[in-house]
Amino acid sequence: MKKSILAQSVALACLAAAAGGAQAVSFTQNDVTVDINGTINGFYVNRESKVTNLSTGVQTKTQNSELTNGLLPGWINFVVTSKAGDQDIKAHFSFAPGINNNSTVVGLPIGNNASGAGVTNPYSQIDTRNVYFQFGNNEWGSLKFGRDIGLFGQNIILSDMTLLGVGGTSNAGIPFNTTFGMIGHGYMYTGFQAQITYTTPNYNGLQASAGIFQPSKFAGDETKAPGFQAKVDYDWKGAMPGKVWGGLVSQNTSCSNASTTACAGMKPYNATGYEAGAKAGYNNFEAVAYGFTGKGLGLSTIGAQFLGGSDGNGNKTDSKGYFLQGTYKMDKTKFGINYGQNKDTGGGTQSVYGAPETKNKAYTLGVYHGLNKFVTLVGEFNNEKITNTATETKNNTISAGAILFF
Repeated sequence: MKKSILAQSVALACLAAAAGGAQAVSFTQNDVTVDINGTINGFYVNRESKVTNLSTGVQTKTQNSELTNGLLPGWINFVVTSKAGDQDIKAHFSFAPGINNNSTVVGLPIGNNASGAGVTNPYSQIDTRNVYFQFGNNEWGSLKFGRDIGLFGQNIILSDMTLLGVGGTSNAGIPFNTTFGMIGHGYMYTGFQAQITYTTPNYNGLQASAGIFQPSKFAGDETKAPGFQAKVDYDWKGAMPGKVWGGLVSQNTSCSNASTTACAGMKPYNATGYEAGAKAGYNNFEAVAYGFTGKGLGLSTIGAQFLGGSDGNGNKTDSKGYFLQGTYKMDKTKFGINYGQNKDTGGGTQSVYGAPETKNKAYTLGVYHGLNKFVTLVGEFNNEKITNTATETKNNTISAGAILFF
């Protein structure tokens, strides 16, 4: 079960190669090994936005700058591994602070009135991401208990090249501890969720995981059963190494409103989602292709699962999207382009957007240069277009910065 230090953090596993030979702090006492690793990043972001009212033709243009986290917040991981009999044991704690700040007074860490008097906002607070333990072996697999990255949508976010950078979609102008990358433009965010998950042994590259998950209040407060997620992966090596995968998510609810007081009269529904993806490489080139579809899964154009999955009368939001990416590595520098599109129809689309249908699409051009084994320099350009029957929004975002792994 003990892996390279960076790979022990699920959210950072796909970035181990980008971090080169970076090593974390590791020490062993008796039969217990403790590893400490993490990442910090910072970016300058300049964004131009143009919103057109399709009924009047009136345009509104804005431009702003941010000093911000990228898609990843800051991150520090504490990973404990040991062995008891024939069982491999692992525990993982992680904390994700950020550099972003919404304060109007220099020196104060956060704004203090995001949602009304006495309510502090999350812009620079610490987010606890991973809190779990697992045990198992190579013969029968492993069981995980706690909070970790979800299964549905996991592989695609870990394949998105903007995980190292910003992306720069419309959410990038909001000073959270993430810019969301290409979330909402080709895929939905998997999130870090409370779960009990079983993972099979690896059968010559074939491996599956399935688990029960904390019911989301976005799907409805009155939930009679936990959520369910599963995925199957097949990896292969050779001259053209690659991976294919498929996944699903399901959540039943007896209410389609997030407020318990508003559940009376609301119709229940079942939220479902399906995904499939592939990744393959040849020499220094790598390509990724992915698609998903959902009913009641939520507004994919926002990207959060279960948010806006229904209109409250049992009519589900139909969502679908796809994501394409190609990268080429030349010495220590990787060049990449990706494109993604999400579309929502019916259900909660009208109440949120004021239109029965909305579509997000965006592409990112990126350059990622490994300065040394710890630091990667990043430059990106992102173009985004959001359309519905009421408005059309076009955003151009340029970002430059660096990310460190240790």
